[in-house]
Amino acid sequence: MDFDVDLARKAASGGKVSTVRVYGWNPPAISLGWNQSWDEIRMDRVEAAGIDVVRRPTGGRGILHENELTYSVVMHAEGANIPSIYNKISLALVAGLQTLGVDASLERSQPHFPSLYRKVEAAACFVSSARNEIMVGGKKLVGSAQRRYAAARGGEIVLQHGSILLGPEHRRLVDFLVLTPDQREYLSEQLTSRTTDLREVLGTAVSFEDVASAVRTGFEEVWNVDFDSKSSTHSAEYLHVESKT
Repeated sequence: MDFDVDLARKAASGGKVSTVRVYGWNPPAISLGWNQSWDEIRMDRVEAAGIDVVRRPTGGRGILHENELTYSVVMHAEGANIPSIYNKISLALVAGLQTLGVDASLERSQPHFPSLYRKVEAAACFVSSARNEIMVGGKKLVGSAQRRYAAARGGEIVLQHGSILLGPEHRRLVDFLVLTPDQREYLSEQLTSRTTDLREVLGTAVSFEDVASAVRTGFEEVWNVDFDSKSSTHSAEYLHVESKT
């Protein structure tokens, strides 16, 4: 995720190339939202399970990155507001997921986050769904968060992260949060009833590589772009986004 920030800062300094990047996690890790407290995590349990804890540069709440695909997009905002950018990225992701046979759609409502963050379920990003996030059958499949950086030549650079769930492992997050037994049971029920994953949706396991390919296809088709593939020093794939001529 530091590499994503580096890409965003380079773009803010005058770089013109946007990127879409995908990666997985080994070992699994919990990422905390930019303003989330470390005190919410049971570090003894995390260490015993061999799970890392990192701070995301974007907002949102806690996510357990295990058996999922993380995407990141760095792009010039070009005057577009936050919901518009969410919509643009989500439409590309939906198109890609549809190539896998996923009947995905966009959430149209928006929760009142100041009220939500006072509730137990606020500790887990996937329990709530913001406008333009990706749903299947009324359940959240992709969780996303966004941050903006002022560009040196005016305007803003967008960094958006998201997690596409390949399996149900994200629900294990409750095992590593500071909760009472009743709170843990309640949050577990919320994650089960409000989230889904590709294995559940498709009835079979889907590989990271197939999802990565689908994501690429979705961006190419919806954004009308060609990708110039690069391999980073962090063993992840990232793609320069160039408009087709």
